[in-house]
Amino acid sequence: MVRVKQCLFDKLKFLIVESLLNTLKIIRVQLIMPTIFSRPLPLFSLLTALLCSTVVNADAIRQTKGDFEDKFRQLDEVLPTPNVYRNAAGEPGQQYWQQQVNYKMDVVLDETKRQLSTRQQIHYKNNSPYTLKYLWLHLDQNIFKNDSMAEMSTDFGGIGRRGPATSVGDGDITARLSLEELRRQQFMADNELGFVISNVKSSSGKALKVTIVGTLMRIDLDKPLKPGQATDFSLDFSFNIVEEDAVSARSGYEHFPKDAREGGNDIFLLAQWFPRLVAYTDYEAWTNKEFLGRGEFTLEFGDYDVKLTVPEDHIVSSTGELQNSSKVLTKQQLARLEQAKTAKRPVFVVTEQEALENEKDGTDQSKTWHFKAKNVRDFAWASSRKFIWDAKGYQQGGSEQPFVMAMSFYPKEGGELWQKYSTEAIVHTMEVYSRFSFDYPYPVAQSVNGPVGGMEYPMITFNGPRTKLQDDGRRTYSQAEKRFLIGVVIHEVGHIYFPMVVNSDERQWTWMDEGLNSFLDGVAGREWDPTIPWGVEPRDIVDYMKSDVQVPIMTQSDSVLKLGPNAYTKPAAALNILREVILGRELFDFAFKEYATRWKFKRPTPADFFRTMEEASGVDLDWFWRGWFYSTDHVDISLDKVFQLRLDTKNPDIDFERQRQQELDKPMPLFVERNKAEGKVLWIDKNPDVRDFYDDNDRFTVTNKERNAYTKFLHELEPWERKAFERAVAEDKNYYVLQFSNKGGLVMPILLQLNYADGSSEQQYIPAEIWRRSPKAVNKLIVTAKDKVLQDVVVDPKWETADVDIENNFYPRRIIPSRIEAYKADKSKAKVSRDIMQDSKTELKDPAKKPDSEKKDNN
Repeated sequence: MVRVKQCLFDKLKFLIVESLLNTLKIIRVQLIMPTIFSRPLPLFSLLTALLCSTVVNADAIRQTKGDFEDKFRQLDEVLPTPNVYRNAAGEPGQQYWQQQVNYKMDVVLDETKRQLSTRQQIHYKNNSPYTLKYLWLHLDQNIFKNDSMAEMSTDFGGIGRRGPATSVGDGDITARLSLEELRRQQFMADNELGFVISNVKSSSGKALKVTIVGTLMRIDLDKPLKPGQATDFSLDFSFNIVEEDAVSARSGYEHFPKDAREGGNDIFLLAQWFPRLVAYTDYEAWTNKEFLGRGEFTLEFGDYDVKLTVPEDHIVSSTGELQNSSKVLTKQQLARLEQAKTAKRPVFVVTEQEALENEKDGTDQSKTWHFKAKNVRDFAWASSRKFIWDAKGYQQGGSEQPFVMAMSFYPKEGGELWQKYSTEAIVHTMEVYSRFSFDYPYPVAQSVNGPVGGMEYPMITFNGPRTKLQDDGRRTYSQAEKRFLIGVVIHEVGHIYFPMVVNSDERQWTWMDEGLNSFLDGVAGREWDPTIPWGVEPRDIVDYMKSDVQVPIMTQSDSVLKLGPNAYTKPAAALNILREVILGRELFDFAFKEYATRWKFKRPTPADFFRTMEEASGVDLDWFWRGWFYSTDHVDISLDKVFQLRLDTKNPDIDFERQRQQELDKPMPLFVERNKAEGKVLWIDKNPDVRDFYDDNDRFTVTNKERNAYTKFLHELEPWERKAFERAVAEDKNYYVLQFSNKGGLVMPILLQLNYADGSSEQQYIPAEIWRRSPKAVNKLIVTAKDKVLQDVVVDPKWETADVDIENNFYPRRIIPSRIEAYKADKSKAKVSRDIMQDSKTELKDPAKKPDSEKKDNN
């Protein structure tokens, strides 16, 4: 009925359109149909028929009878059609293309004003088969404008909000506005933020028309850019650098007011800091989605030539190779860098004592650091006089990039934590990731400590945390801070592989870099220390998968409700399951490495990943992608019943006696039991003369009629049938039927632990394909030897599949272990309950003045 109504509605719409066309005296086109039609069919009728046909055809591939749902339906109708750019195997096609953009920039950092100004020259090569009349550029700094889409569309207290915490009140519930949010509002109100762009000119000096659309800018070219051609243009830009702690950004400055230098010092982390060409792709053309703060970016590869003019006493860490080291480094620093190339442990290029000396004095002089980077998709850098700098060479071999310099830059606040672990974690990451993908492709890998907790760019990453200064002058850190530093360095350096080299689109599919990278950082992390909770195990995603606040992994990043579990943990856990449970390490590792090498320095889509993993492993995984990435189903496989069966021998002298014993084994009725206990004598026992045949023979008494039937049954069997039957009777094995129900909807392999009465155990793997024709419930027959009596069964005993309810995995059900807490009720916090008579006598204290007890302890 719905389909009929829809078709009539569509027809009505076309009738209205036809009427309008007639009114305007536009000749209505008639299409001549094949000879089976007696007259021409009007356009609206044809279109209506086509629309109705489309609906019907859509229904033809849907289930219209019953409630069967094909969990193994192929993804062909969901994935993009293979073409000359991306083939059906998940490889770059014969005519794959991507643009190239080269940048040349002269940058000046004004430390006092905390302002950046730059002269930028851009060379854009159109490798696409299409002519371009304009170019789009990202203006990420514009997100900090008060009228940006990100600011204007912020839902106060809303789910998935990036930045300081807020919560909505409701009647008696007080709304909450964090001090961090107040600070953010005030900083953005007090400062002019966003790009100031001027002098946009072609290479011939002609001014180019510019249109700014939020965090995007369109430049209209003076002439169309044909396939294979290149264009050059230049522009000037500047902006006020945001205080990262105030606005919760991906870059910015951090101020240290307590440093010895008058006015304090800053660490500057500069990222997403220059107008960058939007990616132009075969699958979306211009990927010009507004920057809302969460979905990061995808960019074009190119070469960079960047000169950074900073205060003379600053140390700079940057994407690229330093070109003028002899001008910006001392002879001693150069010698230390040389020593670091072969050192077993990191060597200080700038020591802590030298950094402390730098902190004390400022300078009016400047120095220019010159960096070049080849084949990178972005450029980021950091600058501060506070930096301690250590380095260690990594000889990875290979022909493309045999040597990499691993380096860390951090202030004194980083302390021993950074000295011990940052650079070592960089090297460890490269060793593990290269095993799963390709050799690290760049000459340097860097970890920088500043206000950004974790962010990645080519050759450089921004990481936290720090040590805490104690009263005795020592710097200490917690176990959590140690784990955080090691974990974040591994994760962010891992991002240099994914997506800085395997160039996935973070704005569209965040999981393609965060999820894949979280999977690999879990591998690397557990090879560092498996006792650290890396958050990538199937058990880590259980609470999220059974929640209502979720969307499929294949959701555009700005629409994801819970980014952490959706983009990081769930895909990482899924890949862990794929590797450890479904494919096995050999098949998975081969396919994953194939994906990485195929798309190194190229731009893959999810379809390319899915197709490569299937094509290279030789396993149909459409059901896995569909369940884990396209749905919000969860894993909850319940073992509902276990039946123990015995094979009927057909021999009445055996089977009838077995049935009699089963009847005797049943509990005696309470009435009969109590009568017997009271010594009551049955009537027939008191009157034996009335007993008959049936008092001495029951329904299980065997007669020759049954014996003759058994003999006949054996005689009529074919020789092979009798042999098979008699063997089965002789072996008298145990037959168990296990009944499973799929309560979560997500089909998965069934992992069983079979525990036997003799104390032995057995692991059994049932492939996910058992659910193919019956996705809601299945039965599995398990046959054991006569002496192998099944005692109990556990589904997923090692928690390998993210099953959300482990209690229905036990058969028989176990008593659920838990805890109970005794507690003392809190006193009322209502204002009326305060003892104001007593509290009013309280003396006013100076918070800066330490109590006498603390003074004694410190002495």
